Amino acid sequence: MEKKLKILVSDPISKKGMEILKNANFEILDYQNIDLNPKILSDIDGWIIRSGTKIGEQFLSKTKKLQVIGRAGVGVDNINISEATKAGVIVMNTPDSNTISAAEHSFALIATLSRNIQSGHLGLMNGEWNRHALVGSELSGKILGVVGLGRIGREVIKRAQSFDMKILGFDPYISQDMFNPNDIKVVDLDFLTMNSDFITLHVPMLDSTKNLFNYERLSKMKSTARIINVARGGIINEKDLAKALNKDVISGAAIDVFTTEPINKSHPLISAKNILLTPHLGASTKEAKEGVSTSICEQIVDYLKNGKINNALNMPVKSMEELKKLGPVLNLANIIGQLQSQLSKGAITDVQLVCYGTLEESKPLILSFLKGLLENVSGSRVNFVNAFLVAEERGISVKHSYSSEETTYTNLIQTFVQSDSGDIKIGGSSFSNEHLRIVNLMGYKVDFKPSGHMLFLKNNDVPGVIGKVGTMLGDQKVNIAEYHLSRSKDSEFAYAIIKLDEKPNKSVLESLNVLNDLLEVKTLSVK
Repeated sequence: MEKKLKILVSDPISKKGMEILKNANFEILDYQNIDLNPKILSDIDGWIIRSGTKIGEQFLSKTKKLQVIGRAGVGVDNINISEATKAGVIVMNTPDSNTISAAEHSFALIATLSRNIQSGHLGLMNGEWNRHALVGSELSGKILGVVGLGRIGREVIKRAQSFDMKILGFDPYISQDMFNPNDIKVVDLDFLTMNSDFITLHVPMLDSTKNLFNYERLSKMKSTARIINVARGGIINEKDLAKALNKDVISGAAIDVFTTEPINKSHPLISAKNILLTPHLGASTKEAKEGVSTSICEQIVDYLKNGKINNALNMPVKSMEELKKLGPVLNLANIIGQLQSQLSKGAITDVQLVCYGTLEESKPLILSFLKGLLENVSGSRVNFVNAFLVAEERGISVKHSYSSEETTYTNLIQTFVQSDSGDIKIGGSSFSNEHLRIVNLMGYKVDFKPSGHMLFLKNNDVPGVIGKVGTMLGDQKVNIAEYHLSRSKDSEFAYAIIKLDEKPNKSVLESLNVLNDLLEVKTLSVK
């Protein structure tokens, strides 16, 4: 019976999401009953979280089989993506599922601030009728500054435009060309800060956005302006915001996300003036919760069952479909990497892969090549996610490119590996999975299918070598399946690949090594 894949769910997801996992015949480790101990983590294949679980090196180092982390939601600052990449673990999120909910919550806070609804409600609950003290302002004609023009930011803009608000936008990665200047004016952050009546934030938490709105920047806002954050905690410096509110530097703020959650009564914003706080409700709608749960569970099933990747944040190629399209050529690149690994001596310093013919996309091929080259020597799991990183950590310079130079092959991969022992060149071509051919070995023309157990020989190009080798192998009861010899009129050396029915033992290798004119003997095998 096939062993079930194990999925750890360490934050709450919907029943429908759970059903998707169960229908895929996964074993589910329910967050309510699971302690994140090494024994549990070492045996999981997938891990689904929301914002409550923080995954760093301390957990990732204990996983042995983990293939994918699924974040039910957008923000991934609670996942150490670099450590996940290093561990060869794909990180996915669901960027579209809570877009509408977050945008609607943002605009609800904008509208609430503009009409002092929170203060009016609290006053009535305390027996007060402060109509005249709670004069609000219309949104029509006001300037909304949108920091971050991604999916959520654009949905907020749609709603603001229906209220006849004027829009200023800031995003360092988006130009004015993407928008009608009559609808949205893309400006720099300082201009937006100084001219907006409301500022709403929709950027991820990065080094460049941490404390983006500190006291200095808040002081540049209009004294009548208000700021809203439904993005990530820490984009606004919370102590600085409390100070700005209490000193009437700005008129108000609505905050849904915090640097540390949950907050307590000692938090500086609890006692600040003109503040509206909500407990991280941006994605807290029935529709969003259902959407992110079902989406991430479907993505996990797609990947673990079918190898299909959706919304991966650390995958060097767009999708597994891109890899599958290359089919046999991808397999060939991996096999060449395996051969290079077995022929290289000492530390590898430089790797280069050049594609010819129909192979215009070299990136997937260098990833497959590196996987074959490094998986038996790196001491860690190597896959398409972390291949570049593993090479970098070993001090290997990696280059890959496409050449339009004509060749005699429809497709051709040439690889060059430099190590302590010198340079090794291996090239290959593919017609199908059944017709993978090595066509260049050490700069010499060859033509053989890499498979099973092989011997690699380097010898002086003199008469009698083939006969001596054949006789010795016969004496050792080793059956030769194929013998491929490659010579060059410009060299005094020749190379040979001998395909065998079984792996040669130590005695066979020792006997070959004492033959005259045989300069190098190595065993090769491919998976």
